[in-house]
Amino acid sequence: MSAIPLTIPRPVPTVSFRAPKKNIPQTPFERSRILERCRAYAAEHNPVPPLPPQELLVHADRLIKELGCDPIYRDYIGVLINNELWREQLARVPFERRLLLLPKCLRVESKCPAPFDEFGLLCKQCGLCSIQDLQSEAERLGYAVLVAEGSAIVMSLIQTGKIEAIVGVSCLSVLERAFPYMEAAAIPGVAIPLLQDDCIDTNVDLDWVWDYIHLTSDDQTRRLDLSQSRDEVDFWFTPLNLETIMGPPQGETEQIARQWLCRAGKRWRPFLTVATFQALRTTPGAPLPEDLRKVAVAVECFHKASLIHDDIEDNDTARYGERTLHEEYGVPVALNVGDLLIGEGYRLLAAAQISAEQRVAMLKVAAEGQRELCRGQGAELCWARQPAPLSTLEVLDIFRKKTAPAFSVALKLGAIYAGQFEEVEDVLDTYSEALGIAYQIRDDLSDLGDTGETNDIAGLRPSLLLAAAFERAEGEQKNRINAHWHRLSTESPAQIEALYLELQADERCRNLLERYKEEAVRSLQEVDNANLKGLLRRVIGKIFNDTEIKGWCKEFTPESKTEVSSPASN
Repeated sequence: MSAIPLTIPRPVPTVSFRAPKKNIPQTPFERSRILERCRAYAAEHNPVPPLPPQELLVHADRLIKELGCDPIYRDYIGVLINNELWREQLARVPFERRLLLLPKCLRVESKCPAPFDEFGLLCKQCGLCSIQDLQSEAERLGYAVLVAEGSAIVMSLIQTGKIEAIVGVSCLSVLERAFPYMEAAAIPGVAIPLLQDDCIDTNVDLDWVWDYIHLTSDDQTRRLDLSQSRDEVDFWFTPLNLETIMGPPQGETEQIARQWLCRAGKRWRPFLTVATFQALRTTPGAPLPEDLRKVAVAVECFHKASLIHDDIEDNDTARYGERTLHEEYGVPVALNVGDLLIGEGYRLLAAAQISAEQRVAMLKVAAEGQRELCRGQGAELCWARQPAPLSTLEVLDIFRKKTAPAFSVALKLGAIYAGQFEEVEDVLDTYSEALGIAYQIRDDLSDLGDTGETNDIAGLRPSLLLAAAFERAEGEQKNRINAHWHRLSTESPAQIEALYLELQADERCRNLLERYKEEAVRSLQEVDNANLKGLLRRVIGKIFNDTEIKGWCKEFTPESKTEVSSPASN
């Protein structure tokens, strides 16, 4: 199969997948869950900053009891609560009056070429760690940036009167020592804890850092609760709500289609439609228009139709933990229901109370997205007729065609409904491509292991993990993977997955995931609309922190399970 050339984003810092210390939540999912509750708690109780450490810990203890999480997270939760108390004040401080304080332990110590002076590390922009990207972006916005630890330097800068807010990245122990100085100065400050306390080759949740350094009062969407928005969208897909939006079902075929729409699913695509509309409307926090529901449900109709057809073409027997539609009703009925849902999507778009120009634009965007998706699926089906090894570039090209179009359609329909499509069309193209590829990589990773919902190995589908393993393999290992590509292997999925881990193909894919997430963020840099920039940046964190990737920590062993607090147990 010949692949259309696909541009890989420029390299970003190597991501470390070492397990965090026990006093830091172990997974992006858990950190995101705790952060959202801290924000809700701060909004509900509204303590007035600055709070002394002991008072902060009283609030942290209340949240620990409410969440039922490990008390060892007490200091961490206290930091997050403090961040939320200062969040709005930070947003009102101009970028050029802020300081970004980074720790030197983010560097790769054994390879870092940067020297030190009395103010800290002088980054050489080598790209080995995240310092370069964070420093460059913050300085572009107008920040002063220091790569150093030590309260004396920070206090001297505060005393000049030129610094009115601080965004700091540090380990919990350093934050504890620095806290009294910030409390005494009453300077708005937020802190993002490092994920390790080793003081060497550490890492940080980059989504949180990007969120805080870009926080501005110009972004009227910064107070929007994305979890609440997503829950509202999900509520539209109940039988009663669908009947209100789509009208009563006519006959058994429509009833089956509605049942399929109501089945489990992440609803990310209709959520993206609503998020884009919220960002581009003149009143971001106002109630959502009734007709927006038709547009959002249309997006889900297109997506669920593609899943029905995809399951038939791949001969999958399960979806959402239940039988696939063709397993339940047979292929002819399933095909017909899929076709009906495509028609329903176009019907809903045509029925929306919008201008003729908006309606034409919506129909054109939906048709182009459908066409590109079929091209991507067609490339995979044609490959399946004569299977052969694919490079990572070729697999990513399939992802670009199969997954990115649905995200693009969702985002663009929201922009068209808001009446600001032409202004943002190009950036939505770039953003949705990177987002769609990252999403599909995450899906490949989440399918690892016995608990994965689908298995590309057993299903003999193109897999980025398989491509990465093939590129790294030599000798007998390469022969084994080659046999699987050609469907000649007798090895079990578990045996092939063991090869992934042995060849570190999983780590290669996780680094690609981070690169495409970063590319999605970078696509927003030149966006003038602060609402769109801010909301779409937070959407990335919401999508990729909402679901835990199984096997994320390579040091998570049976012996360490007793020390790990899982989201399910909390």
